[in-house]
Amino acid sequence: MNMKIKSIVTALVLAASCSAFAADTVKIGVSGPYTGGSSPMGVSMRDGVRLAAAEINAKGGVLGRKIELVERDDEAKNERGVQVSQELINKERVVATLGYINTGVSLASQRFYQEAKIPVINNVATGTAVTHQFLPPQYADNYVFRTSASDTIQSAMIVREAVDGRKFTKVAILADSTNYGQLGREDLEKALAAKNIKPVAVEKFNIKDVDMTAQLLKAKEAGAQAILTYGIGPELAQIANGME
Repeated sequence: MNMKIKSIVTALVLAASCSAFAADTVKIGVSGPYTGGSSPMGVSMRDGVRLAAAEINAKGGVLGRKIELVERDDEAKNERGVQVSQELINKERVVATLGYINTGVSLASQRFYQEAKIPVINNVATGTAVTHQFLPPQYADNYVFRTSASDTIQSAMIVREAVDGRKFTKVAILADSTNYGQLGREDLEKALAAKNIKPVAVEKFNIKDVDMTAQLLKAKEAGAQAILTYGIGPELAQIANGME
């Protein structure tokens, strides 16, 4: 059992006890990509939430109320994420939402929770900007949270391993064209700059691209000793295949 998820769900239910939306059950939204390239992360997140809710409900719920999960597939698409967030807030009347695997979906959607003063907890969505959208003094309260390490932390770890651990001095960056990929690329470049290293090549690819030959060739011609990437599973597999 994932204790972090269980603790979060419990905290949300306790907060919901005073909510104007209170009913026989406590509705919690679960928004994530259950289909498409990001679905392995989305499905595992959803299953973890289901386990936590089932364990809590088996013990009588919280304050005598059972958790009701309202699951929606955002398909890793920004426009679908916006639609889902509005449905969960205005139609389903959730007291909080868990989810968001993709940075772009989160950045496009979570503002509706902020405006409604409803907590939203990102389970992945690692883009540094995700938790910086609604900070004081411009906003008195921030309803956006995240349980994973941001790309500022992750990119620094990637660079530390490449430069300090593997002693590479010439690296290339390949990042997908999504918000996740491009914000991650920026964080990688900042982390490299902190070590006085400039990437020998910076290339971009799109979701569902199946041929990375052109990008890899440019990196090779630039003398890259290693490729630092920001993308998701299917496209990363294409990069790996192209390097064989």
